[in-house]
Amino acid sequence: MFSRLYLQPISLFCALASLLVPSATRADDLSAQRARFPLVWEAAQHGPDGAWRKLASGLENYPLFPYLELASLQRRIQDVQDPEAKKFLAAWPDSLPAKLWRDAYLTELARREDWKNFLDLYAADGASLAQQCNALHARIALGKKLDFHNDVEALWLSAKPLPDACAAVTAWSRDKLTPALIWQRIDLAASAGQAGLVDTLATMLDGSARNDTQRIAAAIRDPAGTLDKAAAWPDDARARQAATVAFLRLARRNSDSAESQWSKLSTHFRFDAGQRNDIARAIAVYNASSYAPDALRRLDALPVQATDDTSREWRVRLAVAAQDWKDALVALDTMSDTQKSDARWRYLRARVLVKLDRKDAATSIFESVAREANFHGFLAADWLKSPYTICAREIATDPVIDKSLRKQPDLARAFEFFAIDRLPQARREWDFALSRLDASQRKQAVLLAADRGWHDRAVYAFNRGDDLHYYDLRFPLARRGDVVSDARAAGIDPAWAYAIIRAESAWTTDARSGADAFGLMQLLPGTAKHLAKQLGVSFSGAAALFDPDLNIRLGTQYLGRMAMRYDGSPWLATAAYNAGPDPVGRWINARDGLEPDFFIETIPYKETREYVARVLAFAVIYDWRLNGKVIPLAARLPHIGKAYAPPPANAPRKDVVCPAAPPEAPVAP
Repeated sequence: MFSRLYLQPISLFCALASLLVPSATRADDLSAQRARFPLVWEAAQHGPDGAWRKLASGLENYPLFPYLELASLQRRIQDVQDPEAKKFLAAWPDSLPAKLWRDAYLTELARREDWKNFLDLYAADGASLAQQCNALHARIALGKKLDFHNDVEALWLSAKPLPDACAAVTAWSRDKLTPALIWQRIDLAASAGQAGLVDTLATMLDGSARNDTQRIAAAIRDPAGTLDKAAAWPDDARARQAATVAFLRLARRNSDSAESQWSKLSTHFRFDAGQRNDIARAIAVYNASSYAPDALRRLDALPVQATDDTSREWRVRLAVAAQDWKDALVALDTMSDTQKSDARWRYLRARVLVKLDRKDAATSIFESVAREANFHGFLAADWLKSPYTICAREIATDPVIDKSLRKQPDLARAFEFFAIDRLPQARREWDFALSRLDASQRKQAVLLAADRGWHDRAVYAFNRGDDLHYYDLRFPLARRGDVVSDARAAGIDPAWAYAIIRAESAWTTDARSGADAFGLMQLLPGTAKHLAKQLGVSFSGAAALFDPDLNIRLGTQYLGRMAMRYDGSPWLATAAYNAGPDPVGRWINARDGLEPDFFIETIPYKETREYVARVLAFAVIYDWRLNGKVIPLAARLPHIGKAYAPPPANAPRKDVVCPAAPPEAPVAP
């Protein structure tokens, strides 16, 4: 509809003119205002100049009213002059619409090269990188004094390309950029993998220095090809740097190829001890992550100085995969104190001790881990046959703060954008509002959001420290009827379906991943289209997956079908939901004799390892939220090849308790 109206602005005006409402009663009605605002907003963005003002009659007290004039100003920004620009800022002080307009108008003033008015309006606090550069450009243009060290150096030393607005500042700085400063930025860009920026910086150097820089860029782009040529390089510091960059990147892609190149080049270059350790560790760790036959040899060959937490973790995983429990215990003993304090490795130590028939020592560790409300804590409690420890707290409504927040315009705008399903704008206003609140006010604001069904606000707000105890807000039972009925129709446990939603999108209905997965359960459009066709459900395209009803229905069906591939196993299906069936198939073929908790720890992909543990812990919490008691987590971990069915209504369930003295540093999924 909006696209047709945009193409025909006169028709738009005529259509919207019919919405003019003289009645004060209707003008004050929020439902009527919500229905009218998107159309008037469209008119302000695309309609005849000034038409929106007549159409906006009755919206003056609507929370989103300032966005109408903002849209009009942005549409005709090239014609706006200072008095009109500043009038809007004065009308809506300390508001996000004013901030958005200030940023847009500053950019326009920079385009006009109206530097005096730019500096009059500019405020350094919270300015974007582009605006910071425009402000420096303004000072240069107006002949104001600039000091490279104090004003420019911090901008220059960026690991990423600077915005186009910084071109004038870079040009002004050219005679102040020593080779050392240029190389400092090249090193930062190389560490960030920014080959294009390294290429750009190479043009600022001459002769052999430029060649050295180009080698580094090539090492980032094509490490294998670069190392093929490296034997012809001279043995100097920059050549060694480029070779090191190439080795570290090649090891990630193909550790065998990196090992082969190392055997040729390790004597050609006089790498320093740090470079040798970094290269050897990278080759060994990435070789271990593929469980290569010689992975153990490579890790064991690392000098002590070359080991780090990652190499020590993989040393444990290799021993577990080989079911060499004595070696696993030795590997656990070599871990750092920080690692040893983590629930993952404490639990694994206890499990290894059980395998070594040292059950008394294992029990004391299980008792400690079982006090934590996470994947390993729940498993430890299962080993002890004890209740789960979940210490829930609630936020009491503070009437004074609540009343104040309900009058706060930026929060009102956030909630109103949420109500009309303009979620990006809602989140932007929310972030602006929360930045101005103290801790107590933020908690009350989250309560208000939850009351309105805006559940992801609590998930993102309460993610550390004591806030982790707000389980009712962090794990909302949103859309309960749909989730439960759709899950049962798909033959899966509703608690598991809830856990997938929580892990995939955190209840952000318009979530979209870099892999183009959409909505609550992060479905790919192709998968959704196939499922919809099989179910006889209408599917209009990717955007339809932002509809929670459709997303949950298709997502639960996909989960059910994924589980069927693995004899109903929810934990294997969870791994496949994240990594895909092909990798999971390879892992099963290689290590199907491992018990599930050991198998999960040997998953090569860090993201999938953590995802499986997170989802299974979330399933326990959602089971508790739904039923008061829970199916033991161990019962959700059938051995590979063993048939599994969702728990029946009368399945045995565990109690959930909170000890009198909860852990000082609660650890939650």
